[in-house]
Formats: sequence, structure tokens, C-alpha cells
Amino acid sequence: MQNSKLKIKIQNELTANLKKGDQITVSTLRMLLAAILNREKEKKYKEKIEGEAELTDEEIIEVISSEAKKRKEAICEFEKGEREDLVKKEKAELEILQQYLPEQLSEEELKKIIKEVINKVGAREVKDIGKTMAEIMPQVKGRAAGSDVSKIVRKLLVQDDRD
Repeated sequence: MQNSKLKIKIQNELTANLKKGDQITVSTLRMLLAAILNREKEKKYKEKIEGEAELTDEEIIEVISSEAKKRKEAICEFEKGEREDLVKKEKAELEILQQYLPEQLSEEELKKIIKEVINKVGAREVKDIGKTMAEIMPQVKGRAAGSDVSKIVRKLLVQDDRD
């Protein structure tokens, strides 16, 4: 199987940044490639694949999203601990990771999609969050954080503010 275009791009940019001497980008891209390799090993093990288990671009975007989420969580924790040096490092890594993610949806675009799905599935109360989320997440995968989607769904169902 052929390497995904996104993985090749990351590998090429790692090489270019090694030559430039950009340490933060090099370490972030190495960490990202290690996470991708780990996911490939998981896939190979789960699916009992012989030889290489390449990830698709969509699966690589999931890995990048996961790594970006870890950085966001770390930023919050380091801000609580008043570790500005670590906040700065995590923000720099997050910025690098976001270059490989699809453009994120604005809150307005997200609300529009969520309202359409709420009406489509007939969600009326908080207990309908599960079926609403199941319908929304495939539409916004990689373009919005699940926690943000969940927050908006909950807010809309509690307020019953669907126009």
C-alpha cells in the first residue's frame, strides 16, 4: 500500500526543518510521526494485517486532532499552574499541528449544522444528545472538536432554542 499524501508531506517538512534547524517544528513533527506509527501498529494488530498497515489521510487527521487536543488540555493545565514557559511551548506545538488539520468550522457554521441535525432526528431533550451527536460527528469530523459540538448540542436542547 502507498503512503498517504499527508504522511509524505509531514515527512518532507520534517526533513526540510531539520536542515533549517527549527527545533520546535522538528520535535513536534517527530512526535506526530511517532503517534502515526503507533496508530499504524494498532491498526495492524487489530486487523491482523500482514506487512505494513498504512493509515488513510482521514485516519492521520484523527491522529493530528488527538495530538492537538492533548496540547489544548496541557495549555489549560499549565496556565492553571502559571507555567508560562510550558504554555508557550505547547501553543507553538499546537500551531504547527493545526497546519495539517482541515479548516475548522466557525461557531455559527457549527450551530447551523447542529440545528439541522436536531430537527432531522427530532431531538427534543437532553436525553437525545447521543443520537444527535452520532449524526453530527461524521459531518464535522476533523473540523470541530467533539467537546465543542457536545456543548452546543446540550445548550440548544436545554434551551430548546431551535429556529
